[in-house]
Amino acid sequence: MARTVMCAKIKEQMEGLDFPPFPGELGKKVFENVSKEAWKQWLGQQTILINEYRLSSLDPKARTFLMEEMQKFLFGDEEIDMPDEFKPV
Repeated sequence: MARTVMCAKIKEQMEGLDFPPFPGELGKKVFENVSKEAWKQWLGQQTILINEYRLSSLDPKARTFLMEEMQKFLFGDEEIDMPDEFKPV
């Protein structure tokens, strides 16, 4: 039987992640409060941010930016920062 969580993003009881996506308290929070579907949505959003802003995973500032945007996307009602040039397809 699949593990379910009350998804912080979608606001419904949904299938949860199989394991924390990264170590630490934030990884635990995501594991306990984010559904597979919401995580999939975030990964798509993260890809857009990485490509549009030309971010490097080696850059600590880029990693910090992505963590902040992830928290906004998954747990907040705030809009995330999108590049001015980005036009959804």
